[in-house]
Amino acid sequence: MENLLKNFGKKVKLERIKNDLSQEQLASLLKVSTRTISLIENGKQHPKFFLVAEMVKVFHISVDELLKGIE
Repeated sequence: MENLLKNFGKKVKLERIKNDLSQEQLASLLKVSTRTISLIENGKQHPKFFLVAEMVKVFHISVDELLKGIE
């Protein structure tokens, strides 16, 4: 599970950077704290499903694309 969380966090960070967003900007768009984004990106917290659903809207990708390769 730990590797899954770390790989998911890396993917979120990659998508955030691709979209030219800071952690603060992403947090604002998702209506969460910057700390939450940091914890997710560092694989220390798993997001609730509703947050994943909001992330894919912000990143303009599908859930499949966000989860691809995080094994």
